[in-house]
Amino acid sequence: MAAALDEDEIDNDDYYSLLNVRKEATQDELKASYRRLCMLYHPDKHRDPELKRQAEQLFNLVHQAYEVLSDPQSRAIYDVYGKRGLEVEGWEVVERKRTPAEIREEYERLQREREERRLQQRTNPKGTISVGIDATDLFDRYEEDYEEISGGDGGGGGGGLPHIEINKMHISQSIEAPLTTTDTAILSGSLSTHNGNGGGNINLALRRVTSAKGWGEVEFGAGDTHGPLFGLKIFRNLTSRCFTTAHCGMQFSSRGIRPGLTTMLARHLDKNTMGYLQWRWGTQSSMNTSIVRDTKSSHFTFAVQLGIPHTFIMMSYQYKFQDDDQTKIKGSVKSGFFGTVVEYGAETKISRHSILGATVSVGVPQGVSLKIKELEKQRESSASDIAKKKQEAEAAVMLMQESVRRIIEAEESRMGLIILNAWYGKFVTDNSRKHERARVIDVTVPLQCLVKDSKLILTEASKAGLPGFYDPCVGEEKSLKMLYQFRGVMHQCLCGDTEALRIPKQSHRIDNDS
Repeated sequence: MAAALDEDEIDNDDYYSLLNVRKEATQDELKASYRRLCMLYHPDKHRDPELKRQAEQLFNLVHQAYEVLSDPQSRAIYDVYGKRGLEVEGWEVVERKRTPAEIREEYERLQREREERRLQQRTNPKGTISVGIDATDLFDRYEEDYEEISGGDGGGGGGGLPHIEINKMHISQSIEAPLTTTDTAILSGSLSTHNGNGGGNINLALRRVTSAKGWGEVEFGAGDTHGPLFGLKIFRNLTSRCFTTAHCGMQFSSRGIRPGLTTMLARHLDKNTMGYLQWRWGTQSSMNTSIVRDTKSSHFTFAVQLGIPHTFIMMSYQYKFQDDDQTKIKGSVKSGFFGTVVEYGAETKISRHSILGATVSVGVPQGVSLKIKELEKQRESSASDIAKKKQEAEAAVMLMQESVRRIIEAEESRMGLIILNAWYGKFVTDNSRKHERARVIDVTVPLQCLVKDSKLILTEASKAGLPGFYDPCVGEEKSLKMLYQFRGVMHQCLCGDTEALRIPKQSHRIDNDS
């Protein structure tokens, strides 16, 4: 009967993550964690009405988690069915009467099945299908009709239907395969056709996270139009608000080897705005400056490029409706030596994994075209759900401030463990031009609040369930990166979302210079 439940209805990590205990935690471990969180979130500690209300919510949630996990029968059912299993009546009664050992045996079987599904999902498949439709003849006929009428012919326009054709199509697909905690293989390919001429290419990239501040990537590619490709890409965080990338490549063709180099410097101008400076040298050398502002309700881009053969100025705006379908309308203007192109369109979510969009492009002298695009996406939560989780996390952080201040004072007095900076989310993206920290949240305060007696211990569960955390990139691989001080020595740490973490490590005790 458990197998009949949808995977999304089984949520085993929330209560364990909230209490920061192992799934095999003893009653004593549960009680110790429960008492510590009750002291932290007790409503009587706060006089401000808003803080008191937020503390009551968190206090009740902690109490609910402890009530379930401290009762063997409820805990066994929760392990198998999640919170929904505790609420269902009727058909569930027979299953609830099974012994904890029987339910746990079924839970282990389900866990194995879920791990197999997670392994498939880790490939993170992404793809796009784009179709271009040439509708220039539709507008040309209007012009011909007007000329005939104004000329006094009275004969009307030309007969027949306007000639509208599909003049181009592009299909691309990529998958990721984590090899180790620091290494990832990315396989991608594309096929395209334009006015009867087509081609395709395939690329394999191997990426390694070299440190908490950067990564490197080696790329191999081949295609029927450009020949073999070899490239090297490097990403590096310069400061907490600035990063840079460098990409060099060599394209092999019948005309010889064509080298290329691209460098980019990006900086956070404010919470929602990024500035980019890019220089490209090779067959299409150029310099590009752009500003990108992305908020909950809109996305704005302004760019200027000087280059050979393309020099242009471009501005685009996108409005995001706050609905379940995540509907967006967009428009852009691009003008350069090639002429001027105006585009407008919309896109909406048509299924859990798919988005359908359409764009009308009006150009001088290019004409009019219609682009229809379907984008296959990895699962994502609605904007309202993420916003709610974010508010809950921010409320928890506010309640932690006083406790964190006392913890830091105590740790400083004994030269213990102090969390200097900590971030949680997705640090590496396929397109390095997108702001790297758009899907990363600051978790310095929540982690410091978990420090006890100069130790930080995190269990094997998703860290999104910890107090003060939330998931900024649902459905994608996440990690925790932190910079901390122990015994007066600075250390860096990077671990996966569900990896257990214990600080200080054994090496810290042996060699403080590590």
